[in-house]
Amino acid sequence: MAKALIGYIGGPPTEQLRETASLHRRIADLEDEILRLKVENDGLLRTIRERVDHVTAGDLMQPAAH
Repeated sequence: MAKALIGYIGGPPTEQLRETASLHRRIADLEDEILRLKVENDGLLRTIRERVDHVTAGDLMQPAAH
């Protein structure tokens, strides 16, 4: 009887199951986005390091182009 009072007969309601599935999909989408951004960020960092490695003291003495 206690289960009937809290509405827990037969497991979680269908709407709650749908919401949980939706949240799981959203989490997976966000994790994919995080991975994509990390890969992109790593590529950008690699490009910056490569360019910095090719900078000479002479390059630093030249005025910056605006």
